[in-house]
Amino acid sequence: MESVGRKRPRPRRSFTAQFKAEIVELCQRGDRTIGQVAKDFDLTETAVREWVKQAELDAGTRSDGLTSDERAELAQLRRENRRLREDVEILKRATAFFAFMPA
Repeated sequence: MESVGRKRPRPRRSFTAQFKAEIVELCQRGDRTIGQVAKDFDLTETAVREWVKQAELDAGTRSDGLTSDERAELAQLRRENRRLREDVEILKRATAFFAFMPA
C-alpha cells in the first residue's frame, strides 16, 4: 500500500567546504533570504541555516554553540574515551580470568 501525498526523503548529499562557504557568503550579503538561496541551489533550508550558524560560530559572531574546532576536539575525545573504556573492560576480564586460575 503506497502513501498518497507523502514526499520521498532526499538522498543524502555531501558538499565541499568551499561550496558551503560560498552559500554562506550569499546568505550573509543580504541580497536574498536563506530560503531563496536554498531554493536557487536546490538545498534544504535547514541545511543552509545550519551552515550559516556554524560559520557565525566559527567567526565568533555567535556564542550559542561549538565552533568547528571544538566539535572536532569533542569527537576526538569521545573516540578516545570509548577506546579507553574498552581497554578497561578488557583488563577487568583479564584480571577475573587470571584470578581464578589455579596456581
